[in-house]
Formats: sequence, C-alpha cells, structure tokens
Amino acid sequence: MYNLYVQIGEIVSKVKVTELRQHLPAYLARVKRGEELEVMVHGKVVARIVPEQDRREAARRHLADLRRNGARIIGDIINLPKETWHADR
Repeated sequence: MYNLYVQIGEIVSKVKVTELRQHLPAYLARVKRGEELEVMVHGKVVARIVPEQDRREAARRHLADLRRNGARIIGDIINLPKETWHADR
C-alpha cells in the first residue's frame, strides 16, 4: 500500500514499486490529475513521478516569484534573442 502525507501544501503519495507496477494506469491517472508519487524500493524513495508542466510557463511563474521576493533580474532569459554573440576571452 501507500501512505499519504502533506509536503509544502501538496499531497504526495508514497507507493511501493510492486504496487505501482500492478496498478500503473490508475496511478498515472492520479498523476495526470495533479498528484505527485514517490516510488519506494525496500522502504526508500528512489523516484518521483510528477505531472508534466509547460516548462516555459513554469519558468515564468518562477521568475515572477523571484521578483515578488525582491530578486533583481537583468535581461530576458525566456525569450532569448535570435542573434548569436561571443564574449571576449
């Protein structure tokens, strides 16, 4: 079986690898709905399965969080310029 616990506001399920293997479609459906899974082998977490995110949108949210917390960001790291340049060595 698996145990549920709360981690930083998210529900994370711990599941033994044998349980995951036997019921993979059900667990993947849970991940698709936003749940995170920690896969355990011999009582130790060996992997995490997390929902896929739009990486560009996730990066923008992360940058917005940094700005809200006072970070100063110079330049645009998401929409990089198309030209190439080389720094002096």
